[in-house]
Amino acid sequence: MNADLGRLFDEVSAMLLDFDGPVCSIFANYPAPKVAAELVDVLRRHGVDVPPDLASEPDPLEVLRRIGATGDQNATRAVEDALCEAERQVVETAEPTPYGREVIVAARQAGFPVAAVSNNSASAVSAYLAAHRLAIHVSPVVGRAYADPARMKANPEPVLQAVRAVGELSNRCVLVGDSLSDIDGARAAGVRVIGYANRPTKIKAFRTAGADLVITSMGEIAAALIR
Repeated sequence: MNADLGRLFDEVSAMLLDFDGPVCSIFANYPAPKVAAELVDVLRRHGVDVPPDLASEPDPLEVLRRIGATGDQNATRAVEDALCEAERQVVETAEPTPYGREVIVAARQAGFPVAAVSNNSASAVSAYLAAHRLAIHVSPVVGRAYADPARMKANPEPVLQAVRAVGELSNRCVLVGDSLSDIDGARAAGVRVIGYANRPTKIKAFRTAGADLVITSMGEIAAALIR
């Protein structure tokens, strides 16, 4: 696998990193389902008739997607504001992903610009990077478009925004992500993609979705970069 990663890194000039997964576990100490339930409460306070399947949705980002798809901009902005505030709080107790820091530092030492491309808010991502002394290594930080969840990955727009910011061609960039939305967004943007399968069930799904390579530890990337 390291040989395959080495060949891929010979063919690219910039690294794009998803945040929640490859860099840290943002909801490690404040479970995502609890945040999702808080967002559902926000909807109810705004008079939204919440269907049972949305009321039990465990993913905060999916709650935002669902309300955004209704076209109710007032409710969407309310959920966005509540989610941004929650992310700013939970990022304080986020757990670093093993070897996530080493990947960032090794990529910079190898001469690659490193950008963050996240469906989390840019303010939360930037706060984490600053707290962990990584902000100097990661630029730009492309976060979730405000109250416009249709523009989150798998939409290629945030990936392409990062590509333009690092000044490289799409096919000279590689995105490391841990979700199908990362794989699909990278593919749509013409960017190479490494699937970080932090759960065994993701391995086959990532390969089927067209990831260039699938890894089970960020340490594999760090080892391939330190050559």
